[in-house]
Amino acid sequence: MMDGTAGVSGHRHADEALLDNPALLAERDPGGMLRFTASAGAQVRESAALAAEANLGVLGDDGRPRAVVIAGIGTAGRTGDVLATVAGPRCPVPVIPHRSAGVPGWVGAADVVIAVSASGRSPEALGAAEAAHRRGARLVAVGAPDSQLQSVAERARAPFVPVPRRAPARASLWALTVPVLLAARALGLVKVNEADLAETAARLDADADRCRSTAESFVNPAKSLALGLAGSVPIVWGSSPLATVAARRFGDTLSANARYPVVSGALGEAGRGRVGLLDGVFGGLAEGERDIFADPDDSDSDSGGIRLRLVLLRDGGLNADDDTDEPLAVEERRADAVQTLAERRGVRCDVVTAEGGSALERLASLVAVPDFASVYLALAHGLDPMAVPAITEMKELANQ
Repeated sequence: MMDGTAGVSGHRHADEALLDNPALLAERDPGGMLRFTASAGAQVRESAALAAEANLGVLGDDGRPRAVVIAGIGTAGRTGDVLATVAGPRCPVPVIPHRSAGVPGWVGAADVVIAVSASGRSPEALGAAEAAHRRGARLVAVGAPDSQLQSVAERARAPFVPVPRRAPARASLWALTVPVLLAARALGLVKVNEADLAETAARLDADADRCRSTAESFVNPAKSLALGLAGSVPIVWGSSPLATVAARRFGDTLSANARYPVVSGALGEAGRGRVGLLDGVFGGLAEGERDIFADPDDSDSDSGGIRLRLVLLRDGGLNADDDTDEPLAVEERRADAVQTLAERRGVRCDVVTAEGGSALERLASLVAVPDFASVYLALAHGLDPMAVPAITEMKELANQ
């Protein structure tokens, strides 16, 4: 094997038959990423219980903050995006995800910093926690117990929610998100109640059952989505702010688990330029040259080559107030338009539609199946979704 490829394994072409062989799936997933992904509902329940023991209520003693900064990187950083979208546009204070070391220069005693790290040792979360303490800001820390982050929180006499590290960070979204939401609730910024958490956990459990390894591809939405994406360049767009968080999450997991390059973001932003991808060399131009008798899912046929595959995450919203009806209607029309446009260009499109009675449950319904799909796509290519040699190698090179 050539230098620089140590530990790299797998094959370029997806093995469709493998996904309907549960025993082989288990063998190809030695780290248990499918099992960890299926634990999402349990993560919600466990983290809610741990947050209840962390005395987050003291956060409200000093009143409403000027702003809330959620500090973290990777999946920990996504928790800030979740809080911002669940809080919504009517949140009385700014909610600001922060993915760099330290905190913004304006943070002071009037603000709250929530530092999040699955390992409890990420430089971004640690630096933010220490800076918040120095500046007199209220601090909440979320991460692994008995970690450096817990030590910083204890020095600052700040609430700490210990989240046992049972899975890699990217499979721990819900374990990290729930304490952040409950801290924001203690500050009076979100209306997430116990019923919302219970229904979200139940939704994640139900989707884990639908996406289980023993369910065959034709009834398993995650396996079907994975096979549709195989060999393509995925574009994942969300129709609303909530759906956009789910779209970016899918981009994260497709890249980390399946090692696929992904374009992800908001459909509104796409309409200002990126929708032109549907006309490009991997979109309409490639589809226009395809043999009409070729298998539409055969990305390796001589006439097809690599092509785009659009995944549209749609969220029609809840019962909206009068002043938000028009934006929701605009989002729905935009989503209909891009589906029609993809059809006209011959670009295949998968649609995942939000369900549920709360913003949190609707987000869960858009995240669960794509999370599983990213793992199944990795396994179909013979990749171990747990072991990413390039990450380890990059850390080693950066620390030389």
